[in-house]
Amino acid sequence: MACASFAKLNATSSQWIAGQQSFAPRPRSSAARFPARRVSAPIRAAAYSDELVQTAKSIASPGRGILAIDESNATCGKRLASIGLDNTEVNRQAYRQLLLTTPGLGEYISGAILFEETLYQSTTDGKKFVDCLREEKIVPGIKVDKGLVPLPGSNNESWCQGLDGLASRSAEYYKQGARFAKWRTVVSIPCGPSALAVKEAAWGLARYAAISQDNGLVPIVEPEILLDGDHPIERTLEVAEKVWSEVFFYLAENNVLFEGILLKPSMVTPGAEHKEKASPETIAKYTLTMLRRRVPPAVPGIMFLSGGQSEVQATQNLNAMNQSPNPWRVSFSYARALQNTVLKTWQGRPENVEAAQKSLLVRAKANSLAQLGQYSAEGESEEAKKGMFVKGYTY
Repeated sequence: MACASFAKLNATSSQWIAGQQSFAPRPRSSAARFPARRVSAPIRAAAYSDELVQTAKSIASPGRGILAIDESNATCGKRLASIGLDNTEVNRQAYRQLLLTTPGLGEYISGAILFEETLYQSTTDGKKFVDCLREEKIVPGIKVDKGLVPLPGSNNESWCQGLDGLASRSAEYYKQGARFAKWRTVVSIPCGPSALAVKEAAWGLARYAAISQDNGLVPIVEPEILLDGDHPIERTLEVAEKVWSEVFFYLAENNVLFEGILLKPSMVTPGAEHKEKASPETIAKYTLTMLRRRVPPAVPGIMFLSGGQSEVQATQNLNAMNQSPNPWRVSFSYARALQNTVLKTWQGRPENVEAAQKSLLVRAKANSLAQLGQYSAEGESEEAKKGMFVKGYTY
């Protein structure tokens, strides 16, 4: 387990958050105490380095982003229940088939994150979903974490499990056609966050990233800072900077190839219950400030999560961040912010499939334009403006 390995870590990389005690600082130099010695640098993801870099660049290509449909069967069941459908494999397959066989989707979507069930599924005509994606030049991806569980010794926080057996699973996913992976862990501001929770999140992400690269999968690094809370945007910035500092420290410690990863951060926003809402320009300012302070330019792409924002909000905020050049491709990896209108249009009826697919293209095109900094909210429907925040949301 990831927690068990913490006793072996150099704890001096972390500071306690929310006013707790800091760890002792590192010695300034060991040169006076130890003679210099030659240290050989480890080889990073040697067998797949070129492929990893190429895959990451392909996903982070201009005007395209990621469609996230990696919800667990339980969460997918909740979505289906909202339109009166039972949570059966047949219904899940029908909905995923609607999404993944949308004609022309590859013009706006470069990657699709799948749940394990979907990676091995086919259309009703027997065509593998991964082949449907490849034909549209969309890279198949796979959710590899095993979900959140309570973190003992924390402030009612959680940690993400799934490292056990990850190498063998990743190798099988690669054989099935996956070329990138996703691991979602979360940080809660109302719960502190504690130094333990931040360190656990960062270390787990780093181990996952190293294992993924070793098996040919580009890791999406996702420490989601939840929208829950009534804190101001300045507090979100403070926590986000701390979290990403820890994440990159441990990514480097685990010899992760930065050119072969993608990030999936939360946007820096006020808490969902804060009395003052921030404009897209303010959110862009704070988010880009955090990224420029913490993310090396070697990283090819920043693929934002929507985190319960409305479809229009998520698109407007992304557009605001692309009004000037950035060191990395700033794009999207949206689930609800691409699917909400689609699901309501479909309603589980075969005769509505074409209309639902058209609504998916509308949202995908809007976010493609936002990635290029060319989006306008003119003509957006009222449905697309409705927020989707759910307190304590889980996949």
